[in-house]
Amino acid sequence: MSAGAYFDLAAPAKLNLLLHVIGRRPDGYHLLQSLIVLIDWCDTLHVERRSDGRLARHDLASALPEDDLCLRAARALQQASGTTSGADIWIEKGVPSGAGMGGGSSDAATTLLALNRLWRLGWPRTRLGELALSLGADVPFFIGGQNALVEGIGERLTPVPVVPQWFAVLKPEASIDTGSIFVSSALCRETPAVILPGSLEDAVAWSETAGRNDLQPPAESLCPDVTRALDCMRERFGNSRMTGSGSAVFSRAGTGDRPMASLPEAMPAGWVGRMCRSLAAHPLADWAAG
Repeated sequence: MSAGAYFDLAAPAKLNLLLHVIGRRPDGYHLLQSLIVLIDWCDTLHVERRSDGRLARHDLASALPEDDLCLRAARALQQASGTTSGADIWIEKGVPSGAGMGGGSSDAATTLLALNRLWRLGWPRTRLGELALSLGADVPFFIGGQNALVEGIGERLTPVPVVPQWFAVLKPEASIDTGSIFVSSALCRETPAVILPGSLEDAVAWSETAGRNDLQPPAESLCPDVTRALDCMRERFGNSRMTGSGSAVFSRAGTGDRPMASLPEAMPAGWVGRMCRSLAAHPLADWAAG
């Protein structure tokens, strides 16, 4: 790692242990409440400073959209800071797209954290978080760097310690359009807000009894494979839930050295799965202060 480049930077995925739609603002934005945990399924980024002000992304695995969230994040930070520096950004995708696991948002957050250092801006976490909110509801969570209860439109973060956990994650081949979920008549928009207990020994177990994913019923009506995946995981692990607004589902799989069970060896074509561990914090959590 040189002064002008950072290599092998992790952009971890997330799971929504609960996701409630608790209302709607006059401007149409849905008000959410979600307990989100970081997991060790990651994308990997390499970032190198350029002196000509140009921003370029290079795909090391699957091809990304021409102007993805990562480039938008870099451009937003460049414009807001007034820097004349640019960057080359290499992305090696590991997290499946369209899964509801925050892969693109995490890439954007890692890009902001890396460029804040690479360009020697010295922005505090709070300022990066404000910029991150303009990019998407999940980006401030990854900037925050902690497992958290996330509220509003993604701007209010309350850190929550999570006992080390195993999670089984399964992503069907199909993906779901987020917009279709939020306009669905099956979406509940008036779930009462949960109150985070003052003393919380096991946030994961609490989330299982205290909530659900309100986006799951409309997602199941739009994509039968979500239901198939949920049933498969429930049969093997005794519990299952969809994460975010994508098609991936997950199960709690224990807190010991080994998970309580394994994913199916044979899965439908195009489905991907992985046994994951929760993370206590984002690998770059100390890259911004305040």
